[in-house]
Amino acid sequence: MTHPIPPGTRDVLPDEMRELRRLQSALAETFATRGYGEVATPTIEYYEVLARGDIGGGEQREARGRSPHGAPVAYRFFDERGELLAMRSDMTIPIARLVSSRFADAELPLRFFYIGTAYRAVRPQRGQMREFMQVGVELIGAEAPDGTAEVVEVLVAALDAAGLSRAVVGLGDADLYRQLLAEIGVDDEARTSILDRLATHDLVGLEGEIAALGEIGDAERETLLRLPNMRGGEEILAQAHELGGAAVERATSRLTATYEACAARGVAERVQLDLGLLRDLGYYTGAILEVYDPALGHVLGGGGRYDELMGRFGAPLPAAGFGLYLERMHIAQAEEERIGGGS
Repeated sequence: MTHPIPPGTRDVLPDEMRELRRLQSALAETFATRGYGEVATPTIEYYEVLARGDIGGGEQREARGRSPHGAPVAYRFFDERGELLAMRSDMTIPIARLVSSRFADAELPLRFFYIGTAYRAVRPQRGQMREFMQVGVELIGAEAPDGTAEVVEVLVAALDAAGLSRAVVGLGDADLYRQLLAEIGVDDEARTSILDRLATHDLVGLEGEIAALGEIGDAERETLLRLPNMRGGEEILAQAHELGGAAVERATSRLTATYEACAARGVAERVQLDLGLLRDLGYYTGAILEVYDPALGHVLGGGGRYDELMGRFGAPLPAAGFGLYLERMHIAQAEEERIGGGS
């Protein structure tokens, strides 16, 4: 007799579990040797705590079926006292809560890593998982660009420890397109739709949204269309700079400083600048990261700076980090081994 499990979940059998444990151990050792200490937070949190991750636009996202911090709506339920609880949908917000509660007077910067399960409401027919393992780091109290470059360095070391030496770290700026749309004068509704298209890498839909905009100049329209297609090395920053505008100037200046800091740490060759990059978590500000592996064809994880998030928990501190999907990394490992074995 077969007993079904909920869509978007899966059983893990012994052989795979052994491989996942080896991967976890390799990553944990990589983080620990770089001074990051492991922490764990509850799988369930008060919903009010998770809702503090809203950095603007939360009401609009909630109305369209997304949680206040931009991730798909977490599972919510009431406890025996009538308190509203939620399953965590990422690890950064719980760690922000942890830092403000337990490390208010600690010496900075704080370096943490985690390995834990998170949950998101999904559309299983798209092959999305509602229960998944995340592994990553948080660097609290380190300013940009050096703090961002440290996070990128640790991320590259983690990918190498997993045998994913071909994986590329995309580097963009969370504020670039948002501020550009505001600068041009795009209204809130159209701005939200455009940013959603960008976050889901829907460039065809993005072109349609931009074409439907009302009275904007040809130069502004060209800038909106060209930026998402600008990817590559440091040379694209000069190309973007030529487009003009205060938002582009600010973003390219930040990205130049971050790229140079990465170069000083010897990891710039693993970084691809991507001016169309936008994460779907609303707490990111400034530099954002996304990890691609050519053997898999899926995003392995991402991260970036969240300099405003800690202030929502009463501890205004600069911060950056990344999270990787453990199961996707395991699949990418297997694909890399298959390709390597056949070469």
